[in-house]
Amino acid sequence: MKELFTIGHSNHSLDHFLELLLAHQVSAIADVRSIPYSKYSPQFNKNVLESALRDANIDYMFLGRELGASRSEDSCYIDGQAKYDRIAQLPTFRSGLEKVLQGIELYRVALMCSESDPITCHRTILVCRELKRTCPDLEITHILADG
Repeated sequence: MKELFTIGHSNHSLDHFLELLLAHQVSAIADVRSIPYSKYSPQFNKNVLESALRDANIDYMFLGRELGASRSEDSCYIDGQAKYDRIAQLPTFRSGLEKVLQGIELYRVALMCSESDPITCHRTILVCRELKRTCPDLEITHILADG
């Protein structure tokens, strides 16, 4: 059984975030934020986060260009609204999915975005949906604030 985790950094402290990852034995983070910086939670800015993860022996990969919800391609929008079905067909998006699937062969991977609730986040609505279509036996666990 192939396994994948997701987590939203929300406004967690960095220590709590790392505790959640370690409790699930996550060994790699795939950052799917389009912009890997946070005005409200600067502890999750890419450079700070990457360093903290390294100190915890967790690998980091930025996949926001491939799997982020904000796209530069005009064809992905209708009246300013992102259309996930169109994003899912992009070659760059498909490439990002392949990177995640390759990663889970070697690591315990968690997809990370900023939203705490996975149900309202593109990591579930778009990325996990497409991963399940590609790999139906993939087991996905959402790590919530309470563990």
